[in-house]
Amino acid sequence: MTARNTSSVGAPCWVDTLQPDPRAARDFYGPLFGWSFDDPTPMPSGFDGDYYTARLGGRLVAGIGQAPPQSPPGWITHVRVDDIGEALARAEQAGGKPLGQFGAGSGNRIAMLADATGVPFCLRQAGENDGAERANEPNTWAMSSLHTTDIGRAQAFYGEMFDWVLESVPDAPFSLWLRSGQVVAVVTATDGVAVPPHWSVNFAVRDADAIAEHAVALGGGILMAPMDTPGFRSAVIRDPQGGTIAVSAPAG
Repeated sequence: MTARNTSSVGAPCWVDTLQPDPRAARDFYGPLFGWSFDDPTPMPSGFDGDYYTARLGGRLVAGIGQAPPQSPPGWITHVRVDDIGEALARAEQAGGKPLGQFGAGSGNRIAMLADATGVPFCLRQAGENDGAERANEPNTWAMSSLHTTDIGRAQAFYGEMFDWVLESVPDAPFSLWLRSGQVVAVVTATDGVAVPPHWSVNFAVRDADAIAEHAVALGGGILMAPMDTPGFRSAVIRDPQGGTIAVSAPAG
């Protein structure tokens, strides 16, 4: 996908998935992407279970944690902020709704909230873990995409929160989020039925067809078979517990 900034305040900086069985999710995503995992650490206070930090070539790439009871599995995008409290106050003024604030170990502070259109994501005030150390390369996080029924309202919210600006892409079904002229994310309109509003996560791969076949062999499923898209060959994969990711390989 398009290279984008993950290091500055106001940019998406981390992705993780909360799953009913984190060990099973680790056993799926590890072989799928060639990830290794640190020893498990406890989930933040108020949550039960373990959290696994994934690495590729020794560098941080993503996380897998315990989902709360009765919560469906899913991937979450984190946006870097200087101060959680100040960012939450701005979010409420912009129409967002706080869903919980907690420490995540190593000095990290995280807050989950719903944006003004009701889509959940996380704010991350980084400590020792400063976010993804490898991205935009094969088997790492390439991009997060907001699927929303109200692009205008989302534009107002993320613009006020992070100074994000929308830029259309000719002949493409999506637009780019820019911050200080750099791509930080993607936004796509959805009817809310066939594709519910959510933040999706896309991983870069060398061969989308091979990754899709490997996912099925590991017990996953295919929600969108590999297909050609502008500049890429992409697929949507369901992990064995129901979480979904997109994968994209450069065309040709």
